[in-house]
Amino acid sequence: MDRIAIIGSAGSGKSTLALQIAKLIDLPLYHLDRLFWKPGWVETPKPEFSLIVEEVAKKKQWIIDGNYSRTIDIRLEAADLIIFLDYSKHLCVFRALKRSMLHRNKNRPDITEGCKEKFDMEFYKWIWDFPNRNRDKIVLALSKLKEKKKIFVFKHPKELKKWIEKFPGNI
Repeated sequence: MDRIAIIGSAGSGKSTLALQIAKLIDLPLYHLDRLFWKPGWVETPKPEFSLIVEEVAKKKQWIIDGNYSRTIDIRLEAADLIIFLDYSKHLCVFRALKRSMLHRNKNRPDITEGCKEKFDMEFYKWIWDFPNRNRDKIVLALSKLKEKKKIFVFKHPKELKKWIEKFPGNI
């Protein structure tokens, strides 16, 4: 297990899980938010971002957390292990609100320096709409890979907590 992709809605805990796993098995960690956002919340142009993700995905070992549907196929195809945090939109919005309050006007460790955390209604609407907009596409992509990849789908944080306590022995 050298390449781990962690996907799920914003606020699901992808970055937190990625940090936990990186500490347990010492793999290089790449946060897509850090690769995509430039200081001041400036977006990396989409073609450039796709090339960056392709280069990271070619590496021998990694953990990559994030969605960015434009590049999800690149990561899922390259991964040995895929973890989908398929949590309710209520939980994800709550967690994102809590995160924005905890880190308000500060940088999170999983984001580019110069991108201070802020309250953003457009972002919370994006989280709320995630299940309707993205979930079916993710489930379909995972169903096509289930014979070739190790895939874990967690519906609740308690399931993940039990799984991570036994990691990596449960793979």
